[in-house]
Amino acid sequence: MASKASVADQQMVVQENVHSQIKAFCTIMDEVLLPKEKIVSDDFFKLSQQTNILPQHSELSSANGVSKQRPISQAELSQKLKDELGYTLNVKRSQISHKDAGQGLFLDGVVDVGAVVAFYPGLVYSPAYYDHIPGYLDEQNPYLIARHDGTVIDAQPWGRGGDRKEPWNGEKLVHGKGSRVDNSNDVLERRNPLALAHFANHPSKGMLPNVMICHYDFPLIENDMRAYIPNILYGNEEVNTKRFGSLWFKSRVPRNSESHVPTTLKTVVLVATRVLQDEELLLNYRLRNTKRWPEWYAPIDEEEIIER
Repeated sequence: MASKASVADQQMVVQENVHSQIKAFCTIMDEVLLPKEKIVSDDFFKLSQQTNILPQHSELSSANGVSKQRPISQAELSQKLKDELGYTLNVKRSQISHKDAGQGLFLDGVVDVGAVVAFYPGLVYSPAYYDHIPGYLDEQNPYLIARHDGTVIDAQPWGRGGDRKEPWNGEKLVHGKGSRVDNSNDVLERRNPLALAHFANHPSKGMLPNVMICHYDFPLIENDMRAYIPNILYGNEEVNTKRFGSLWFKSRVPRNSESHVPTTLKTVVLVATRVLQDEELLLNYRLRNTKRWPEWYAPIDEEEIIER
């Protein structure tokens, strides 16, 4: 009898599947945004590294290192993505009945089960920096999401994105004590049509979620994809954290240690749990503090999801 795959093996398969989908998305974004000359130049540069041929100077980069792109609005980019990928996302009035629902996230197009439909954008905090997260301690920030490993992402600074590809500078985003953002020189595509996961609502009573969160550890060596991963890491100290029960403890990493150099960026994406077509995306919020649930929150019956 064949043995079942270990949890680690299953997680690896999931990561590979998610990464391949995101890589395909990034390729489409490049084809839409970059002049063909730029794509050819990049391919030639990679070939030149292998053959020791030095490419000629390219005029396709601006002074700040941002590649010149076709002038295109966020809405136009969203439509072109749908034409190529088969779907995109829209933010509009939620169909959830409660008065606090506000804006909701809608799929425009068709996706199969397991499809990556959205990125959760924003600042990535390790447990060592919980006290630096705006609205975390007093639970006043509705745009926070947590991974099982303790990583928290704050999407509030991202909003609905922007109108161009630009350096995402922490000084512009974080206001408060110790505003420190690693990789502050990273150039991100603020028009990313899928960087809107923070607008997904929790289903109302009697409804079931149709997307779920999935951890995605983006490998930082993938330079060609970096601009389309809408996250940056908060914190510039070498810190290790260990969990004991519900508490996290931190200790400094020796400066001569290589372990403090991150090789991945811990992020979150939303994945479809069934075939979806032109509908609002609903995510189980899994709120933990039962004494402070908001009036609109109805816990999801996990067994009912499994049965369906």
